[in-house]
Amino acid sequence: MTQYTHGTAPTQFVEAGGIRFAYRRFGAPERTPIVFFQHFMGNLDDHDPALSDGFAADREVILFNNTGVASTSGLVPETIEQMATDAAAFIEALGLATVDLLGHSMGGLVAQELAIQRPDLARRLVLVGTGPKGGERVGQPSRQTAELFTKTYPRQQDMWLPILFAPTDTSQKAGRDYVDRIVARKDRDEPFSEQSVLAQRTAIGAYGAAKDPAYRILTSITAPVLVVNGTDDIVIPTVNSYILQQFLPNAQLIIYPDANHGAHFQYPDLFLKHTRLFLDEQ
Repeated sequence: MTQYTHGTAPTQFVEAGGIRFAYRRFGAPERTPIVFFQHFMGNLDDHDPALSDGFAADREVILFNNTGVASTSGLVPETIEQMATDAAAFIEALGLATVDLLGHSMGGLVAQELAIQRPDLARRLVLVGTGPKGGERVGQPSRQTAELFTKTYPRQQDMWLPILFAPTDTSQKAGRDYVDRIVARKDRDEPFSEQSVLAQRTAIGAYGAAKDPAYRILTSITAPVLVVNGTDDIVIPTVNSYILQQFLPNAQLIIYPDANHGAHFQYPDLFLKHTRLFLDEQ
């Protein structure tokens, strides 16, 4: 695995539960693998090589498309719970008994649910730009924010600039650097389908609508958690990161300045440093 990088790792496939999962796997296998859980409307190519290659220097990295997403077969489920069940089946199909989970946005919802369903699989969680089940405006973005996901661009990946990055010059510059990184790979994944977009939107909305002011479901996550966000997340409001830290039994919180929904893409070096410290704790 060590000879591959984000840009060269081949897309592989594994069968689990009647689904043919697409994934890329690379890095140093000596430590617990870290599995990346993707955001809404994202595929294998939307992961940041600055992060995946950074982590791969001393641990194995696994990127995958969950059921129905891009090059993975099937239809996207309409619940976060089923997405988590499918993700667990994928991880087990790789022969892995324990992994670390890195979930961004919708991927953070799925990672939490997997840790609830299968605490034996989840050693540690890193949750970025996400929130709890029933969180504040989870699945209910403002009209202006929702419209950002429907716009078309000459280079479509530029849609992420206003969604993931703050409107400041410094944040937008970091955003352009991120987009340049994710378009660099020549061997591209398949695009996401209309069905996947509609089903993911439904799943996120249902997860956010399941209100419990006491957030009792979070007490089921016993694994250590690192929560990360930017100062002004317009997709899943930053207050949800504080809620996660307050109600999870064992959680740390980092808020990066001048940042939006993709704070870890804006500060990749700092995020790598902080996350490595967390993952390497005994």
